[in-house]
This record gives sequence, C-alpha cells and structure tokens, in this order.
Amino acid sequence: MPRVLYLGDIVEMKKVHPCGSKDWEIVRLGADIKIKCCGCGRIVMLERSKFEKDIKKIVKQNIPTEE
Repeated sequence: MPRVLYLGDIVEMKKVHPCGSKDWEIVRLGADIKIKCCGCGRIVMLERSKFEKDIKKIVKQNIPTEE
C-alpha cells in the first residue's frame, strides 16, 4: 500500500548519506520526488518507484490543514 506523502515531510531512508544523515525533507512531489538532506542540504531527485522502495519510515508528517 503506498504511503501518503506531503510537502515538508521528513522521511528516513534505508541508506545513510555520506554526510552521516538518514533524514530527508520532501521538497517536490510528482512522478519524480525531490528530497533535501537534513544534514548537509544536498538536493536529490528520485523516481517515485525508487523512492517508495528506499524509504524506511516517515519521521515527521506535515499534514496540511484546511482553513
């Protein structure tokens, strides 16, 4: 079952980034997903299928509120 993702969510990936951080912030959603390393700020773009496979868990969910 696919996870529900929002902009600004912090996710933990299976592999550690060379800077030592596992946490990434979602910057763009679509067919491709752009994520930003919470440790060093590096931005990476992944295909959604690869991202879904490599994600370990959602650390902080940024659920939008309706006003």
